[in-house]
Amino acid sequence: MAFDFLNKEHTVAKPGFNRWLVPPAALAIHLCIGMAYGFSVFWLPLSKALGVTSAIACAPDIGFFEQIFSSSCDWKISMLGWMYTMFFVLLGISAAIWGGWLEHAGPRKAGVVSAICWCGGLLISALGVKTHQLWLMWLGSGVIGGVGLGLGYISPVSTLIKWFPDRRGMATGMAIMGFGGGALVGTPLADALMKKFATPTSVGVWETFVVMAIIYFVFMMAGAFGYRVPPSGWKPAGWTPPAPAAGSGTMITQNHVHVSKVWGIPQFWLVWLVLCLNVSAGIGVIGIASPMLQEVFGGHLLGVDVGFNDLSIEQKAAVAALAAGFTGLISLFNIGGRFAWASCSDFFGRKMTYAIFFVLGFVLYVSLPWSAKGHSVALFVGAVCIILSMYGGGFATVPAYLADLFGTQMVGAIHGRLLTAWATAGILGPVVVNYMREYQLSLGMPKDQVYNTTMYILAGMLVVGLLCNLLIRPVAAKHFMTPDELAHEKKLAHEKSAAEAAATASSDDMSKIGSGGNPALIGLAWAAVGIPLVWGITLVLQKSAVLFR
Repeated sequence: MAFDFLNKEHTVAKPGFNRWLVPPAALAIHLCIGMAYGFSVFWLPLSKALGVTSAIACAPDIGFFEQIFSSSCDWKISMLGWMYTMFFVLLGISAAIWGGWLEHAGPRKAGVVSAICWCGGLLISALGVKTHQLWLMWLGSGVIGGVGLGLGYISPVSTLIKWFPDRRGMATGMAIMGFGGGALVGTPLADALMKKFATPTSVGVWETFVVMAIIYFVFMMAGAFGYRVPPSGWKPAGWTPPAPAAGSGTMITQNHVHVSKVWGIPQFWLVWLVLCLNVSAGIGVIGIASPMLQEVFGGHLLGVDVGFNDLSIEQKAAVAALAAGFTGLISLFNIGGRFAWASCSDFFGRKMTYAIFFVLGFVLYVSLPWSAKGHSVALFVGAVCIILSMYGGGFATVPAYLADLFGTQMVGAIHGRLLTAWATAGILGPVVVNYMREYQLSLGMPKDQVYNTTMYILAGMLVVGLLCNLLIRPVAAKHFMTPDELAHEKKLAHEKSAAEAAATASSDDMSKIGSGGNPALIGLAWAAVGIPLVWGITLVLQKSAVLFR
């Protein structure tokens, strides 16, 4: 009873609430959990947590499990990297398992649980670093934090789509843009904190974890309490829902599919493959972006006609700086693409937007070996940037695609189950790229050519994705909930039935919900998330400027 204020029925918006307060609430949570992308900033300091200036190596005969519990030797970066895998595997699993609960509990309760898991996981990780127990880090940030990632990631999806039925893509694009931008804010913050707390006996990581946990908890709780859900039957003033789809059309349904049925619906698996293949290709490029630029162009990045292996140590350092700028630049396109492409999908339609991803992506992937052979750095960099914008755009567009096909009642839960495609892609993409690279190097192929076949394979994935996208049709009527089933689901979700909503609409002034409100409050909410994001983007632009000198 003491926590009734977290229940969904207590988050229903009242007259005077402006719907533009919901996106910054979602951004506040996504910017915090998005630091999962930037966790690699901790690997190098943690690899010498005991030695501080240099790593203390483990005994040659020490076993894997002994290293996990050892407090006498430093961790290998390869062992720390397992946390990155845990993040996204647990994100997909937890989103799939608890997506249905989220629809019933509401975004506020899910946001609070996400904050407790993510920030609590950071505190447990801090204890793990302090006591030098790797298993505590895996448990804290990897497992518990991974659950927080999943719940935080999907917490605003259904709510935003219901608040912005007229701009579904734009609304979800804003939130998911925050997840991509989390590392832009968190990485320089973590780096500054580690430098502040570093001493001759500490690398400053556990202290950084504690401070970031506190900062993130404040932001995430503010976001969770900023969530509101629209009353049943609410719609933006002057907006008329599109007519039910017929044939191929725009496929925007007014009916609703229960999450328990999606596993047996062909359209779900087609969208699953569409997301998986788009992400597999994009994540494969992200993982090799820096070494690919260096090895493909070598001295040509510096205006010297020599291969990468023939560069001097000083030249390799200069090339590495250019590659770091390139990595920062593509991260900006990844973030910007999430908002830009998702917003465009409101005009093009979700199916057409994905068709553009696959057709344009195929052309760009195939062009990379050609631009590399011609030593055209500008074309190569431009192609990769557009590819990464479509990678991010795929994440941001898919929630609206699901809402179009399966309705809005349980779209958050359905989106949670679809994220298993992300977990799969996180394995498939890097495996294809890394193993193909190693295989071709073992055959004696020059480093500037080892990526050619890989790009053609990734382009082939996009062809398969295009075919899957073309096969998507409106969901058959038999899969939708009946009026009685929908009424029962609304009751479980603490929502009013259609009849109750109609009665409420006649007594309450629905027109006063969704607009108006205090402009200063709206401006403050957007500034709270906008200023950190602009700060992070500015730092990346400064880092990327080396590419244009």
